Amino acid sequence: MFTGIVQDIGRIVSRTPRGGDVRLRIAVDRLPLAGVRAGDSIAVSGVCLTVLDIDAGAFSADVSNETLSLTTLGELEDGSTVNLEPSLRAGDPLGGHLVSGHVDGIGRLVSLAQDARSWRMRFETPPALARYVARKGSIAIDGVSLTVNEVEGCEFGVNIIPHTFEVTTLGSVAPGRRVNLEIDPIARYVERLIATGDLT
Repeated sequence: MFTGIVQDIGRIVSRTPRGGDVRLRIAVDRLPLAGVRAGDSIAVSGVCLTVLDIDAGAFSADVSNETLSLTTLGELEDGSTVNLEPSLRAGDPLGGHLVSGHVDGIGRLVSLAQDARSWRMRFETPPALARYVARKGSIAIDGVSLTVNEVEGCEFGVNIIPHTFEVTTLGSVAPGRRVNLEIDPIARYVERLIATGDLT
């Protein structure tokens, strides 16, 4: 599990095809890798990946063909930047909201406008996911925990404060860019309970 509080912006050093899958080598800046071991999980732009090997400034992870096709990781190239967050450990603060690292769909940035010192971003979500996005609810965009400001059809808006704009890849996203979306897991559980009629 993760919290959607990005701890570093990583950079793709290499992208090596391996029998239909891809092995990514990701360089880090501030993320401390001293406590990371092979088999640990790191969210890469909102996608939970398993660490294979680590050195002082980088780690490797395999990305399956399915993940490549269902997330934006299939669009990464050498030099691309990604949001990084290690998995939660016992005692870690829960600063955002519970995020699984299992992407529900790919959205698209529709518009970007400055509002005082913050930025207003409007995203389009796939129609199948729109029903799960609620005003003042939580959503993870490329692994960043955000609060939904408004919803209209298949579009929703969020407010990005200066700190988040500076320490995540959202500061470099332009209109038209595709992003990974993970809805609040509570919405999934509520839907399941309603579908089964078991609300006791």
